[in-house]
Amino acid sequence: MKIHEYQAKALLAARGIAVPQGRMATSPAEAEAAVRPLIEATGVPVVVVKSQIHAGGRGKGRFVEHPDLGGVNVVLEGRAGDVAAAEARVLALAERMLGSTLVTVQTGPEGKLVQRLYVEQGIDIERELYVSVVLDRSVGRNVVMASTEGGTEIEEVAAATPEKIVREEVDPAVGLAGFQARRLAFALGLQGEAFARGVAFLTALERAASDLDADMVEINPLVVTGAGEVLALDAKVSIDQNALFRHADVVALRDLSEEDPAEVEASNYGLSFIKLEGSIGCLVNGAGLAMSTMDIIQHVGGSPANFLDVGGGATTENVTAAFKIITRDPNVKGIFVNIFGGIMRCDTIANGVVAAVRDVGLGVPLVVRLEGTNVELGREIIEGAGIPGLVSASDMKDGARKIVELTR
Repeated sequence: MKIHEYQAKALLAARGIAVPQGRMATSPAEAEAAVRPLIEATGVPVVVVKSQIHAGGRGKGRFVEHPDLGGVNVVLEGRAGDVAAAEARVLALAERMLGSTLVTVQTGPEGKLVQRLYVEQGIDIERELYVSVVLDRSVGRNVVMASTEGGTEIEEVAAATPEKIVREEVDPAVGLAGFQARRLAFALGLQGEAFARGVAFLTALERAASDLDADMVEINPLVVTGAGEVLALDAKVSIDQNALFRHADVVALRDLSEEDPAEVEASNYGLSFIKLEGSIGCLVNGAGLAMSTMDIIQHVGGSPANFLDVGGGATTENVTAAFKIITRDPNVKGIFVNIFGGIMRCDTIANGVVAAVRDVGLGVPLVVRLEGTNVELGREIIEGAGIPGLVSASDMKDGARKIVELTR
């Protein structure tokens, strides 16, 4: 589960991690009203207006409606003590940014609609660094990564200068050890007060990532100010979906407008759904079988339109909902149902499929492959349904070939 920058910073600040002061705004008036309190509280005559979307690269992004405008804008009018001029500038920016579509390297050409802004104090930046805590599934541990190349996409650094990325694997029993934090701070070139603050920052960041059950906590850039402060100028946090039952406060931060509507609807029915770019809709039980189904469709010359796992306890209601979600995609030219009946009996899923087709309607070919408990009864139900376009398959490869041929 992704959250916005301002939400991530609030979670980090509550855990003792230094972040700049800022205020979220959903309207131009709220953005304007945030300026004076920030300048007065911090004594910093500069504010930054940041678009809040679930995508990186906002600073280099551009609005579709305003190609001259980026996703992050610095307002300097307060530098001369003219707070009113800064307020007017922020108001004008907010009026253009809110409700407009921001395109970045991570959004794709369709971009994302900006519905929230974060008005933040300006920072006297001396150095920009990079640090993150990432779950490395190959070792089953968090890894703290640091680089002197802050403000740059870490993928670019990894490709061009991988030696500039330092990694420390974290023992979950003890957390980031003191010597590891010092080694990272040294690798970042921190000195004096900044070194001590950097060690404390890195230690607290790893602890926060563990406490939040985060897949990733990325600070890019981590900045060192002229006064030697170490601050998270940006923050990106992604929480493990499977651990959300432990974090009611984090669940409350979910922004459904930033998620794919089909994926949101699927989650309401307990379905695991991810939209893809192909033409063959998939309805499968079990994540491993779903991955194999997509692979075999690709192998026989097709392309999957989605990943959809109905789970082991699917009901007619779940299957009907899955059909509605799949058929709503205009790119879907055919559907492949691939079910292994272990916990779920094949006759139950067959009845669910027939009921769903009769309820939703069938405008594209549908191939059903069943295997497992009560498989013969399940196939009889499918073949005896008398629904045009509904075809039974003997095995997985046969089903994949049939749906690919029918969609052609």
